[in-house]
Amino acid sequence: MYGDPADFDELVYELVERIPPGRVMSYGDIAEYLGAFGPRRVAQAMARCGGAVPWHRVVRTDGTPAPQIAVEQLTRLRAEGAPVRGSRVDMRLGRWDGVPPVVT
Repeated sequence: MYGDPADFDELVYELVERIPPGRVMSYGDIAEYLGAFGPRRVAQAMARCGGAVPWHRVVRTDGTPAPQIAVEQLTRLRAEGAPVRGSRVDMRLGRWDGVPPVVT
């Protein structure tokens, strides 16, 4: 389906760009939404993005950030109004399902 890894990476980045401020998706959510690969492959794509997308809106399934970026990621998410509880995002409240928000 994705012959060139860069093709999949680009789809990941396009989706991450659409995650609204204050909302998150997990690596697994992104893989499922795109219908390809798994969470590790999404994480690899995110590691290559170089900060060009709102990387802080992608977390682990349990709402926790990766340890090496936890402080900065949680700070950014709190600033956007994400439902951060302690050291994780409350996924029941903060998960974005990929449906664009309705503009009134």
